[in-house]
Amino acid sequence: MLKKIPISSFYALTLLFIPFLGMQFSEEINWSIFDFLLMGVLLFVLSLGIHFILKKTLVLNLRILFISFAIVLFLFIWAELAVGIIDSRFAGN
Repeated sequence: MLKKIPISSFYALTLLFIPFLGMQFSEEINWSIFDFLLMGVLLFVLSLGIHFILKKTLVLNLRILFISFAIVLFLFIWAELAVGIIDSRFAGN
């Protein structure tokens, strides 16, 4: 049987309102629907990963290590997609 997705995973998606509101007041923020979808997927996967780590690890030091790694990985992917820090073909402008 399929388990329920925790509702806290959807709270992270509310962060997408920040660039949406910024687009209403500034011409410098120009996100397409693809940008919103991709960031939504990234935030959703990060929050599910953190939820999984909290459920599966009992040792506090391991929790901190794994969650820190997940956040650093998220930030690295975000930076690569935004500005291309390693010049991959997925790099932004």
